[in-house]
Amino acid sequence: MTLAVRVIPCLDVDAGRVVKGVNFASLRDAGDPVELARRYNKAGADELTFLDVTASTADRATTFEVVSQTAEEVFIPLTVGGGVRTAEDVDRLLRSGADKASINTAAVARPEVIDEITRRFGSQVLVLSLDARRTTDPSIASGYEVTTHGGRTGTGKDAVEWCREAAERGVGEILLNSIDADGTQQGFDLEMIRDVRAVTRVPLIASGGAGAPEHFPPAIDAGADAVLAASIFHFGPVDMLARVKDALRGAGHPVR
Repeated sequence: MTLAVRVIPCLDVDAGRVVKGVNFASLRDAGDPVELARRYNKAGADELTFLDVTASTADRATTFEVVSQTAEEVFIPLTVGGGVRTAEDVDRLLRSGADKASINTAAVARPEVIDEITRRFGSQVLVLSLDARRTTDPSIASGYEVTTHGGRTGTGKDAVEWCREAAERGVGEILLNSIDADGTQQGFDLEMIRDVRAVTRVPLIASGGAGAPEHFPPAIDAGADAVLAASIFHFGPVDMLARVKDALRGAGHPVR
């Protein structure tokens, strides 16, 4: 049986407001996270992802209060990331109403934290969030480098190999975000999706670059199990979620 494709709006939150930029820069205000969460829940989103985009850079914990308020408004799975460093952080997020936690910078710095979290809570609660950018560095075989701190810090780490390692360590899902495509609304990085799909069977969420409903089916064709976007939902027509699902359905992909 083929699982339904999940369509996931992403709330990038900075100082309690939803923001969106291009290539992780020039952020503009997109509204109140609780209001947007309520709207997307009503519009038929399958899940919501809430990322505190400056938590790692500013070295502060995720805004648990906003998470709590958001969780009270939505009745679909809620993934929360930004500033997640330890199993204790995951525990606090789950107690605040999150269903899953997303980890990025801390896992790159200390991969063992993946093992610690999944041993305690199970693979299903942990999403590896990976911000990758294209590189010509000959030491990075795949041509995609892992970055941290909201795309501001290069790591010299091969993104495809990191996906393989994280999957082996037990992450339940991988949120694959293309920095080069982010906010451009020119379409997902299909080559990167295919390359990651080739090394792991862990559910893959494609992110970065969606600008029209027709951009979504090719991401699923390339190997993604779910599609995540922000700009197209925040600034597009109110029925954009329905349009995206129609496009997926029309391309032969099952949706809820």
